[in-house]
Amino acid sequence: MTHDEATADQAPSSSPDTAAGSQPGAQPQAAVDAQAGGGDPLEQALKAAQEELDALRDQFLRAKAEAENVRRRAEEEGAKARKFAVESMAQELLPVKDSLEAALADSSGSIEALKTGVELTLSQLRGAFERSRIQELNPVAGERFDPTRHQAIATVPSEQPANTVVSVLQKGYALAERTLRPALVSVAAAAPAQSA
Repeated sequence: MTHDEATADQAPSSSPDTAAGSQPGAQPQAAVDAQAGGGDPLEQALKAAQEELDALRDQFLRAKAEAENVRRRAEEEGAKARKFAVESMAQELLPVKDSLEAALADSSGSIEALKTGVELTLSQLRGAFERSRIQELNPVAGERFDPTRHQAIATVPSEQPANTVVSVLQKGYALAERTLRPALVSVAAAAPAQSA
């Protein structure tokens, strides 16, 4: 073995870490600098994303709870509306019932007093209907037949144009433009075709 070979064997092998002058197993200088400056950028980004996720989750849970409260309140109000839908109409009819009971309790036997009482009671009932937006459907003779508001009971020969009301057999009623009961009417029949 020559002197040069022996020197080469004794010289320490250089590695990237030892070439940079650091100890074996130590972190690169860039990583040390990043930690000294507040940590790894990926860890910081992860932490920020986690905080944002937590904030969004909290907002979502609050919004979900609020939506559930709104839905529950709407259901309760709908149930109350259905339950008490006729309350105002019932209040309007109470005086009518009182008047009818007073008429039955009258022992005077006077036909005129009874007739006056019935007329006043009917007036009360008409007022209750008006306040509750109930309208009479009482077509006049010659009015065009409307199947949404009238019900034809019979067709009769008439001088009037075909499909017009001839007479009303029973009044109908509508509530705010919705037909409660159609008026029962007789309708003018079409004129028979003349033979050539």
